[in-house]
Amino acid sequence: MDGKTRSTLSQVQGVPLPERIVKYWARVEKFQASKEDVLIATYPKAGTTWTQEVVDQILNEGDLEKTKRAPTQVRMPFIEMTSADGENAGITKLEVMDPPRVIKTHLPIQLVPQSFWEAGCKVIYMARNPKDTVVSYYHFDRMNLYQPEPGPWQEYLEKFMTCQLGWGSWYDHVKGYWRERNNKAILYIFFEDMKEDPVREVTRIAEFLGLQLSKCTIDHIVKMTTFSAMRENPMANYSTVPDTIFDRTASEFMRKGEVGDWKNHFSAQEDAVFEDHYHKLMADCPIPIRFTI
Repeated sequence: MDGKTRSTLSQVQGVPLPERIVKYWARVEKFQASKEDVLIATYPKAGTTWTQEVVDQILNEGDLEKTKRAPTQVRMPFIEMTSADGENAGITKLEVMDPPRVIKTHLPIQLVPQSFWEAGCKVIYMARNPKDTVVSYYHFDRMNLYQPEPGPWQEYLEKFMTCQLGWGSWYDHVKGYWRERNNKAILYIFFEDMKEDPVREVTRIAEFLGLQLSKCTIDHIVKMTTFSAMRENPMANYSTVPDTIFDRTASEFMRKGEVGDWKNHFSAQEDAVFEDHYHKLMADCPIPIRFTI
């Protein structure tokens, strides 16, 4: 492994982001969204790829061949992400794509390019409980050699709680979109709800996107976007990303996709400290986050 690929974090408006994102920030900030574009926003490891696949299936009315036209990151570019050389930047792909585009971001709401709000774009935000999020993020940072070195679990958990990981504070992130959900065209969904009743949630997403799909089509989309189906789908499982970037001996990109896996990682003491911290930070914004289903 080339140790040089591991990124360091820099900041944009006080939010820690990988240095290579900060380097191209001006292009991201100036991006011109179109009213037909759809933005999928999440904190890292909150069900982003799942939401992307569901949205692409809905827009293609469950036509699997159309959704297998290219890998996820090509079909629905990651607006702020760049490669080391800048050539494969999400922004580069988006600048040459015609609307309507489905666009991915992990940016907190205050850093989303202004043109998305000016154009009145539809935004789908998925939130996931922070315990499962941090566990998933930890394993992702172990395997993604472009991410900062995660270090040991205990230190990583501390960094999450003190908002020092890439894309900053989980707490501010979920609260930012929650507070604006009635002022902007934002559909706010939960990972845990999608796990519990995918038919209901896929139907909600389709209706938000202005599509009335048959029950048969919805059922088909649910089946095609289960964790096991996506893990076997090379256009959705990030298997096209080379081993020089994803060290699959450390962890799989699609690892478990469960609710409650945090119980296998948090010690009783870590859980008690986290609970106390969580309730303090979320006291001003009671979002119905569930840690189990």
